[in-house]
Amino acid sequence: MPKAQKTKPSRGVVVKDVDANRFIRTYAAYLKKAGKLEIPAYVDVVKLSSANELAPLNPDWFYIRTAAIARRVYLYPGVGVGMLARQFGTGIRRGSRPVRHQPANKGNIRHSLQQLEKLNIIEHTPDGGRRITKEGQRDLDRIAQQVLFPALKKRD
Repeated sequence: MPKAQKTKPSRGVVVKDVDANRFIRTYAAYLKKAGKLEIPAYVDVVKLSSANELAPLNPDWFYIRTAAIARRVYLYPGVGVGMLARQFGTGIRRGSRPVRHQPANKGNIRHSLQQLEKLNIIEHTPDGGRRITKEGQRDLDRIAQQVLFPALKKRD
């Protein structure tokens, strides 16, 4: 079994090279620490989908959702609010009847996208949808490198 690398990589590290959960957690912590995101006033009472019964239990859910949206836009350029709502949707429980897919709340997704646009992480495409900017790609790749090589983060 190969050992984990502790030296600088021979090629650039991109978001695709990193485990999604670890990247999203790290980028959400970065967004929270930076303090540049405007959190909506309804953040403590809103549900993420009409299929959910309760609001999220994690108080930092908005940072986590914004980080996940930034990763999705990085991986799938040209994605819009509707596609993200379908991707973040969940199954609605209907008792003994089969589960049906219910899209996520589009207002939360739209607000996250607008905040990422203010930070110059993403931008509108001419054909509709959004894509990552060069500055945003550089930031996300830097976070991915810190996730993959934590020893480099401590040295820098």
